This record gives sequence, C-alpha cells and structure tokens, in this order.
Amino acid sequence: MGKKGLELLKINAFGSIKDMLAQAVLVDGNKTAFKYRENGEIVEKTYRQFRDDTIYIGTQLYEMGLADKHISCTGDNSYNWITVYLCALQSAGVFCPVDKDLPDSDFINVVDGGDSSIVFCDAKREEVFRRIRASIPKVKYFVCFDREEDDGEFLSFKKFKANGKKLFEEGHRKFLTLASDPEDLKMLIYTSGTTGLAKGVMLTEHNLCASVYYGNSVSGIRDVGLSVLPYHHSYESVPGLLVAINNHATLCINDSLKRVLKNLVLYKPQYVYLVPAFVEVIYRRIWANIEDQGKTKKVKFAIGLSNFLRKIGIDVRKKLFKQIHDALGGNIEKLVCGGAPIREEIGKFFDDIGIILCNGYGITECSPLVSVNQDDFNDCRTVGFPLPCVDIKIADVTPDGDGEICVKGDIVMKGYYKNEEATKEAFDSEGYFKTGDYGRVNEKGQIVITGRKKNIIVLENGKNIYPEEIEGYIGSVPYVTDVIVYGVKDEDGNLNSLCAEATVNAEALKDLDTLEAKEAKLKSDIFKACEALPVYKQVAHVKIRETPFVKTTSNKIKRGKDGLPL
Repeated sequence: MGKKGLELLKINAFGSIKDMLAQAVLVDGNKTAFKYRENGEIVEKTYRQFRDDTIYIGTQLYEMGLADKHISCTGDNSYNWITVYLCALQSAGVFCPVDKDLPDSDFINVVDGGDSSIVFCDAKREEVFRRIRASIPKVKYFVCFDREEDDGEFLSFKKFKANGKKLFEEGHRKFLTLASDPEDLKMLIYTSGTTGLAKGVMLTEHNLCASVYYGNSVSGIRDVGLSVLPYHHSYESVPGLLVAINNHATLCINDSLKRVLKNLVLYKPQYVYLVPAFVEVIYRRIWANIEDQGKTKKVKFAIGLSNFLRKIGIDVRKKLFKQIHDALGGNIEKLVCGGAPIREEIGKFFDDIGIILCNGYGITECSPLVSVNQDDFNDCRTVGFPLPCVDIKIADVTPDGDGEICVKGDIVMKGYYKNEEATKEAFDSEGYFKTGDYGRVNEKGQIVITGRKKNIIVLENGKNIYPEEIEGYIGSVPYVTDVIVYGVKDEDGNLNSLCAEATVNAEALKDLDTLEAKEAKLKSDIFKACEALPVYKQVAHVKIRETPFVKTTSNKIKRGKDGLPL
C-alpha cells in the first residue's frame, strides 16, 4: 500500500540504468522501442538494436578516452539524441543535456562551465559551436548527427558509431565493464528558470532510478507513446524517456511541434507527456472544431447524457465522442501533464470525453518528479500524491494555509555544480530542499500548488496574491493567448491593485476600432472569468501587449522585477 492507503503498481526493481535497459532487452528484445520518421519513411528500432547502438557509441568513446568524461548533447529530438543519452548513463561519465535554443553566451556557460569534453549535436548547432569554438577550449571533439565525413574536430556521428561497432565486433568489451557509484554525479542539467541565471543541477544515478521506479509505481503509462517535449528538459528525459524504457513501451518520436496532431493520427499513441500550455491548445482546437461544425449544443448534451450514464455504471464515452478521439489518433487514453497548474474546466472536459488528464508536479532539482495523480484517484486541481520515497514539509505557513513546499528523499539532487553558496541556500537546516513553490497538502494527501514564492504579490493590506491563480482564471477567456498578473502602485507608492497584461488573438477583437475599446472588452471578460474570486484578487487594470512575452524554452513567461513581464 502507498501513502494514504493507495495501491501502488508493481514494478520490477533495477539497480542501475544499465540494468534497466538490460531487463528490457532480456524480456522484450525484439519489441519496437522507438519509431521515427527518416527521409519520408517510418523507421523502427527494437530494444536489442537500441541497446547495441548505445554500446557501439560507448565503445568508441572508451577508445578515445572519453567514456568517463562529461558528455554533452544538443539538438532537435531524435533517435540519435536518445542513443547518446542512454550511452552516457551506462558509462562512467556524466551526461550533460543542453538546451538547443540557447543564445551563444549561454551555450558557452553550459558547455564550458559544465566541463564537457565531447559534444554531440545536429547541423544547426554545429554552426553555433564553430562560431564559439575558441570560447569552449575544454571540448576535444564535436560529433555531428548530420555530418557524413569528419572535418578536423567535427566528426561524423555515422562514422563514429560505425567505428565503435567495428571495435566491438573485434572483441573490445571494456565499455561494458564501466560503472559509476550510484551516489556520484551522473546527469548535469542546467535550469532555464523564469528568473536569474541558469544553475547546474547535479543528479545521481540513484536519483534517476528512484524517480523512474517510484514514479512508475504511483502512475503507470501505456504501451505506445508519442514523445513531444524537448529532450534536454528533465521532464521528458526522465519521466518521458526513461519511464518508457522501464515499461518496455514503444515511443514514437515527434519530429516537429507543427506536426503533433498529424503524428497523433500517424502513430496512434495511447499516451503523451505534455505541458499545460499544449493541453490548452488541444482543448481550444477541439472546441473550435466543434463550434465550426455547429455541434456545440449536441456535444454539451452528449456530455450531460454520458455523465448521467456513468453514475449508473454505463460508460459510453469512447463511442459518444469517437470523432474527437479519432482526431487525436483514436487510441489516446492518458495525457500526463506537468509544469504548471491545469484549469479545472480542462481537466473535467477530458474526463467527460474519456481521456485521463493526469497532472503532476516536479522540479529539475528533484529528478524531476515530486508528485503525480493516479489514474483512479485523479484530481487535476491538485498535482497528486508525493512519491513514496519522499518526505514533504510545508514551511512558513501563511494564515491562508499555504507555505513553501520542501522535499527530502531519494530524488533530491546533490547540489548545484561548482556553486556551494547556491547549494547551501537551497536547503534548510533539516536537509529539506526548498522548491520555491507555495502550496498545501489537502486532506486526501494530494499536493495543491498555489504559486511561485518569488512571484507572490503582497498588497498594502497584507493580503498575499499568487498571480498564477488569477492567470489560470483569465486563461479561460478564449482569445487570451498569454497573460501575466502583477501589482500596481498608486500615486503614494502603495501596492493596492492588480494589472493583467495579456497577448490576444487579434482576429477575435478585429471589430473593435481602438485599443481602448479592445482593452475595455478584455477587462469585461476578465471580470466575468474571475467573478468567483474575492474582491482583493480582482483585476483593476488591463493592458493588451503587442509583442510576445519573453519565455523560457519550457514555455514559461520570464518575470522581471516585482513580477513585471520582460
């Protein structure tokens, strides 16, 4: 039994990532591990082929004296990216995923500051590394996924792997003997963050194994998934990739964000890991299609009928909403969501049509999963139950019952790379990691997230405002594409009111001639969306923003001083 008496799923134990992959090959070696598009064709790789590819890369790394070094990888999601990742996790070295969309200065900070000796990259990033070569002297070689021939320090990935395969077939087996202390640094991830400079989060192999094992035991996945989110992000690289391997699932690699809906139909997955912003897009597109077909009343009636039938034990959601399911590939059973709260109406809608929308909570410093809802005990207003291996403490509780979420346990990082001061600040006197997120634990044991500690707005009357809560309500306004709420001072310098600054779909307000008229319309709609909130949380000012918000690569708006948008 799990926490609060919940049943945990039975998961095969494993002592290392190498052991986890070996189990997959032993049990399901001929099963398809990955599917992806290449030159217009669908390529399939079995678990045995995948494991062998990681060994070939590792054998060549060993031959070059780099199998115990820091190994960076950057580029678009690809099968090659994943093979490098699993190779590094099976080596005696450290894997360093690098955000593919960083500016040059940040590439230098992460690659050089992270002490990488070799970098794997795609063609676009090869251009970057050639440009900044002099600023990253610790790197000995760049292995390029798209390169056919070697060019000095820039090597062909195809030849790199072929050389390793030749060595292995000739009897070179030393890569297979490599192992790391499970408590040593194994994965170095630089956080993007909504404020401040990126820090290198040090995760051990024990951290990664605990996250996969206990995460799986709380909330399982299905047999076929679509891999959408960027691989450099801990959410996709650990719960996404490693959990799929642990489950011997078939993971289909999405080749472009523009093709997600088409790839849902092509690969027909049963589950997808997403962020709330993406779920919001799917939700809005579904309703837009319903409205375009003039079926809004019909669908709402069907939802009401279906919910009535479910109360008496009859579930016909797959049949009633077949057209919606078919538009998502026909087999979707579960959407796993993390990164931000989900609006209640969105969670209810997906439940109404027969798709589990399972929300969780994580942070890179916790490998990254802290809590997740269960299929049969799912409440998207929460981020679910803490993993069995962690202890949660709510610190500095306010009169409203909220406090900072603090975590201790097997998933918590070693610290920040070469930054003892930041590491010390990140933990309290009892050894709990301070997440910087505010929330509470409800009577059922589920965590409820209120907002980020750094984003709290304290009004002159002492009331604490979590802007994320209000932004969630405003998100229900159909034409609002992004919004940020911040405090506004009056003439005397007192913080007494709130402003909502938003980007909007211009087409929706095209009939209004002036900016003033558009902002008046927006203010009216925001008032309606937020009418359930108390008076002190109501928005007094609105501003339509003409330029996009500056965002992190995980699609979160960057906030500046006093919560103002950048």
